[in-house]
Amino acid sequence: MRAQANKINVNASARRAAMQTTIYRWSALFSPRMVLIMVLLLCVLVSGLSVIYTTFKNRYLLNELQQLKTQRNELQVQWGQLLIEQSTFSLESRIERKAIDELAMEIPDISEIVMVRYD
Repeated sequence: MRAQANKINVNASARRAAMQTTIYRWSALFSPRMVLIMVLLLCVLVSGLSVIYTTFKNRYLLNELQQLKTQRNELQVQWGQLLIEQSTFSLESRIERKAIDELAMEIPDISEIVMVRYD
């Protein structure tokens, strides 16, 4: 009886091994056709990932461009304010020049200056 059970177990394991080899042959995992399909699948996956990366990089650079444009606008405003300030400071020298040239005014000597005190 035991010998018969061993034969059955050996036959069952032999059948399983045979079935596994036939499944591998049937699925043909390593056939040239299947390898080509896997390579093409890998190419599609790499292509998809590159599209995702390119989109991310594009959005990142667009955000950076917007920040640089905002900074440029702020610097242009600051430059305009500095130009106004420069023209204000040059206005005093222009008034002094006109007073000397057109009205014949001159800066008095220190001895001619009189200090007035308010008590």
